Amino acid sequence: MKNNSSLIYSVALVVGDFVALLAAFTVAYVLRVSLDHTPISADVHASTYIQILATLLPFFLLIFALLGLYDSRVQWRRFQEFGRLAIGCFIGIMGVISYSYIFNVQIFPARLVTLYGFLLAFFFVLLFRTAARGVRRLLFRVDVGVARVLLVGDTHLSLELVDILADTAATGYRVVGIVGCKKFPLTGKKSSRIQCFESFTDAAESLDDKFDTIVQTELYAADQRNEEILVYAQEHHLDYRFVPGNGELFTGNIETELFQSVPVIAVNQTALTGWGRVVKRVTDIVLSSIGIVITSPIMLVVAIAVKAYDGGPVFFRHKRLTRGNKVFTLYKFRSHNMKYSGMEPEEAFAKMGKPELIKIYRANADFLPHDPRVTPIGKFIRATKIDELGQLFNVLKGDISLVGPRALVPGELAVYKKRHAILSVKSGITGLAQVSGRSGLSFDERRQLDLYYVQNWSFWGDLVIMIRTFWVVLNHRGTR
Repeated sequence: MKNNSSLIYSVALVVGDFVALLAAFTVAYVLRVSLDHTPISADVHASTYIQILATLLPFFLLIFALLGLYDSRVQWRRFQEFGRLAIGCFIGIMGVISYSYIFNVQIFPARLVTLYGFLLAFFFVLLFRTAARGVRRLLFRVDVGVARVLLVGDTHLSLELVDILADTAATGYRVVGIVGCKKFPLTGKKSSRIQCFESFTDAAESLDDKFDTIVQTELYAADQRNEEILVYAQEHHLDYRFVPGNGELFTGNIETELFQSVPVIAVNQTALTGWGRVVKRVTDIVLSSIGIVITSPIMLVVAIAVKAYDGGPVFFRHKRLTRGNKVFTLYKFRSHNMKYSGMEPEEAFAKMGKPELIKIYRANADFLPHDPRVTPIGKFIRATKIDELGQLFNVLKGDISLVGPRALVPGELAVYKKRHAILSVKSGITGLAQVSGRSGLSFDERRQLDLYYVQNWSFWGDLVIMIRTFWVVLNHRGTR
């Protein structure tokens, strides 16, 4: 019993995108030609205009498809969809303009129709997809299009997946059964909704094929049992997913390739390899250079203010770690009083005669609302993130990147067993932890987000993090 809801949804998106694009260009024509009485540059009749565009709109859909906009992995990620839609509409409109030039066909009666068409195309398609997503969630609530999942494995991962997939309206999945509940039994409300089975055969017979996705979280010692599950999924055309017991091995950038004619799986520590590193470095150089030029007046005023306050150095310099376990000097505008600058928190609080503050500081994820070490100027530049601007010079030098794991002191990262994975990419000014929307994240939680970034890097992801960073700063969140 194969669940085709994702395919149907993708087909609906193709049809809806076409209608939205056609409506957008129609409105663009009406706005400029029918409602605006300014003379137009070419006499293109409405029927001719619509006919030509309707013929060319499949090019837009092809671009959307190449950008992954009909891929289920992108459909639920709003920031990725937003960026790819903008790029897709831009490429599409440039394609239409190129067609007009190459074949000497007048399509747009005025240049403003082109601009209106691009802006309205992006807006209409985005509006349609938002509505489609809402309708799909409503259908999930009434059990339409929901994928029913059978979990196979008596492991803690099975229980984690039960919690993760609990909100059916958001995920589109519902767990209907688990094979094996002895080591990790279901408790509370979970047990009333989900059946437990001794074996996969029992589950298949009892559920009577009323599931369309199998997720195996445990690799059995007997190969015959594993083969039984995989063959069943193939014969019944079910989605099959396997969660490897060694999570460290199968995270990151995974590729299948032939190794001397033998099929193998190649696992890299990070997805940031090859041309990705080149593109990321070029982006860092361009954006950090622009950032330095634009913010130089602000940095000059801050430098004078910091220097005038207590006569100490303008920048706070500290040894941090970046890719390949390399130690570098990080630059930030100094926000601490000169007497405590560069000291470890324990040392600084002891020096000021307030050693009790260290417990509060550590318990509150290395933060004090009214830190006595911070100067009045320091409070302002910290709240506005201006103190971070000094790191633009580190980015330009190549010490760190604009986006990446937080640059930590060697002592902090030395206690983290997965530091080798985090240090497979350059540290960054901002990252997932800074834009996660959660305050007071523990050290381990922040490192988990860093690890996820390293293993799942993408250029689009970097753009999303940078956009969200501006949003966080503008809303005065994450000002620690």
